[in-house]
Amino acid sequence: MKIAVELHEKKKAMVAAMQNDRLPYWRLWRELADYYLPSRYTYLMSDKERAVRNARNPHILDGTGTRAARVLAAGMMNGITSPSRPWFRLRLPNFDDASNKEARMWLDEVARRMLLVMAESNFYNGLAVMYLDLVIFGPSAMLIYEDYESVIRCYNPNLGEFYICNSERLAVNTFARSFRMSAAQMEARWGKEALSQQVQSALQQGGAQRQAEFEICHLIEPNDTGDKLVPKRFKYRELYWEAAAPTGQVLSAAGYNELPGIFPRYELSGNDAYGTCPAMDALGDVIQLQHETKRKAQGLDKMVSPPIIADIQLQHRPSALLPNGITYLSGVNNVGVKPAYTVNIPIDALTMDIRDLSSRIRETFHNDLFLMISQLDTVRTAAEIYERKEEKLVMLGSVLERFENEALDPAVNRIFSIMDRAGLLPPVPNGLEGADIEIQYESILSTAQRAVTTAPTERWLQLVAQLSPVYPKAVNIPNFDELLRGYGADIGVPARYIRTQEEVAQLNAQADQLAQAREAAATGGAFVDSAQTLSQTDVGGGANALQQLLGA
Repeated sequence: MKIAVELHEKKKAMVAAMQNDRLPYWRLWRELADYYLPSRYTYLMSDKERAVRNARNPHILDGTGTRAARVLAAGMMNGITSPSRPWFRLRLPNFDDASNKEARMWLDEVARRMLLVMAESNFYNGLAVMYLDLVIFGPSAMLIYEDYESVIRCYNPNLGEFYICNSERLAVNTFARSFRMSAAQMEARWGKEALSQQVQSALQQGGAQRQAEFEICHLIEPNDTGDKLVPKRFKYRELYWEAAAPTGQVLSAAGYNELPGIFPRYELSGNDAYGTCPAMDALGDVIQLQHETKRKAQGLDKMVSPPIIADIQLQHRPSALLPNGITYLSGVNNVGVKPAYTVNIPIDALTMDIRDLSSRIRETFHNDLFLMISQLDTVRTAAEIYERKEEKLVMLGSVLERFENEALDPAVNRIFSIMDRAGLLPPVPNGLEGADIEIQYESILSTAQRAVTTAPTERWLQLVAQLSPVYPKAVNIPNFDELLRGYGADIGVPARYIRTQEEVAQLNAQADQLAQAREAAATGGAFVDSAQTLSQTDVGGGANALQQLLGA
């Protein structure tokens, strides 16, 4: 399709500016890729390097850094968005949906269908890749599109091919990338007529030319420029064009009601769009670990097979010894064979330092949190393990909050909107049309983070219990009903396991009535017993009574 040449030039300049802003990170990301995932991120290589790349990892001699990063990524995946358990629920803000059975059932059914769509698509596969990007490079990205076969389809742009920039709220609202697609893929995506003459020529030649790759530019931005490229009702728009195509010719332009992707960062500093991550913090230790591992291997090799000096007379007698760096000397009598120099490396000290480096790397990646029990040197009590785990969870608090805001919230909203437009959600109950829906995360890490706040409650109740024998009025201070409800919510007790306030009030009323009935029954029984006792008491009736009266 054709668009205004001036508008297209502005978009090209915008993408170029975003590429320049990302340039300072290029060298750092390249070093991170070399020491963590060297064979994966080819977009951090030049075209010449990509043409001759191989599967060797020349920088990695000890894989502790890579394994530690994968443990953190897997731990976050299982602890935040585990495919095996529900990790979020829906509720109505400022409304106790637990008291409205119809609303609660509708929200539970919506969440169930959303989790089913996530499980049936490649959503969790995309999340796994995104978590690894997050802990190794800082920024990560996943595009979420509507799909006819699986409702949604997710794509992970490789680091090095995309650029991002922040809005005034320091949230990513603009995404661009430069990537490659084959001519056959482009034809299947946009149709032959939308392609440039160069790509159409490759398709006509057929054969290997159909697999020839061409550079594509992709831009997602807010639809607030007023140029009417897409209808104004859409909040975001998306453009594709060929890098080599004439200015003004684009492959497609589309509008979206919500941002069609999620772009979380591990940590941010100021207006930084890309952020930092644990792999950057551990990079120095990882490089030192590779250096010491190499030197230790070289030292052991020289100790086992040292370079030696041999008499010149042994030069043509290879069976005299196993050659390994032999230096032949002439003019020296009775040299025989001896080491050129003595190699005596401090194996124990070097091994201990390598072990210390590995421990520091795993600690930087929070492996002691996710592998706590398996790494304990002695048997500990369950209470101690629980306390240690809660203490370490505080370190991930800010990361978890950021990930929920930048990844999970927009992902759930995007999937909900796609399913709503496709008619895959149950009918909305009366009175809930247009109501805002709030997301509450029930993942392991979210629940554990909230459980940390229960410690003050427990200490306060212990104090009340200790004071009640000497100060009985202390038990009147806590609001036990609300306290128990809040405590259950903090430790992740499902709402369906907690009775509503109306149900509790009804049960309390029934209990009060039963207590009153028992008290009345006990009082009535006492009266009956008293009457029976009086009736059986000899008070001098009959003749005795007459005699008593006469005597009186």
